[in-house]
Amino acid sequence: MDEHLKTDKQEDCWTFTLSRPEKRNALSGALVEALIGQIDAAHEAGVPLMVFRGEGKNLSAGFDFTGYETQSEGDLLLRMVRIETLLQKVAGSTALTLGLAHGSNFGAGVDLFAACKLRYCTPDASFRMPGLKFGLVLGTRRFRNSVGAGNALSILGTARSFGNDEAVRYGFVERVVDENDWPALIAQAQQQAVELDATTRASLYQALTIKDDDVDMAALVRSASQPGFKARIRAYLNR
Repeated sequence: MDEHLKTDKQEDCWTFTLSRPEKRNALSGALVEALIGQIDAAHEAGVPLMVFRGEGKNLSAGFDFTGYETQSEGDLLLRMVRIETLLQKVAGSTALTLGLAHGSNFGAGVDLFAACKLRYCTPDASFRMPGLKFGLVLGTRRFRNSVGAGNALSILGTARSFGNDEAVRYGFVERVVDENDWPALIAQAQQQAVELDATTRASLYQALTIKDDDVDMAALVRSASQPGFKARIRAYLNR
């Protein structure tokens, strides 16, 4: 299950590297389950910092549509539910979470990045969330909370791409940083993560986080369970 996820476990920091470069780190069912399992393990171990990054050309191309035609709509719904479960674990983590994005990122890959508390991207990074094009409501409130309702409407209403300039302007990323400087960012985040004891850090993050988990899951299920989900995906992919 961990074939496409590399986990570097240091005392104060676990780094998760999505390792499907041939698929642009698209989120297969196995990769999602591996991430959920490793995040649960990190929480059990009390790790103060978790880092998410991708191998190859980008962080993640989002949902892996490979073989979707052979899956039932119920199977696809379950896969979407597990992705939302993953996103909620990251967004509600008692650890400091750091997202590092480069290249072209899409859909649930952008949502994974958005769920992190600290976010940095490279000069070549771009982001697009096309799920609404096939009727999927995933991560919408978390994105709104990051960039504001007006900016979220501008981006999601047309499912357009946006680059690092807009990402910084809207507060979606802290700043643009070259990939060679990521080790320094991680070291800085490690220091920040241990400034507070675990209990106090967890209380702070709980106070700062807008938690709409049940509402988000319900919106996701309602959208993905509408009849014709596969047909909508097919129409989107054939455009």
